[in-house]
Amino acid sequence: MQDDLVLRDELKKKFLREFTASEKLYFLKVAREAVLIHRYPVSEDLFYYCYFMTMRQRLRSARPERGDGLLRFILVEGIREIEDEIKLYKGRLEAHRLPEPDSLAERFLEYLSH
Repeated sequence: MQDDLVLRDELKKKFLREFTASEKLYFLKVAREAVLIHRYPVSEDLFYYCYFMTMRQRLRSARPERGDGLLRFILVEGIREIEDEIKLYKGRLEAHRLPEPDSLAERFLEYLSH
């Protein structure tokens, strides 16, 4: 149990450090939908699924100046790699989908939002 707490602290620090306020809201929206609608279990896989969904959103909102070809190429390749990660974590979550929303869902969301 103590290891789980350390892991959650590390993930929360990553969440707080890497995302802007609007990205945090997007992450929490994706997480809420994932646990309440799709019935994915609260886990490290859930965290990384939401993390990569948020990173994809960040890259999609980036606009290269004047259609710079290299930057556009980097963005497209970055999004492609992130989408591969999303598929990986979504597959893992689907394999452990719950019959009801995870009882830890609200605690997980609350923990990240404070």
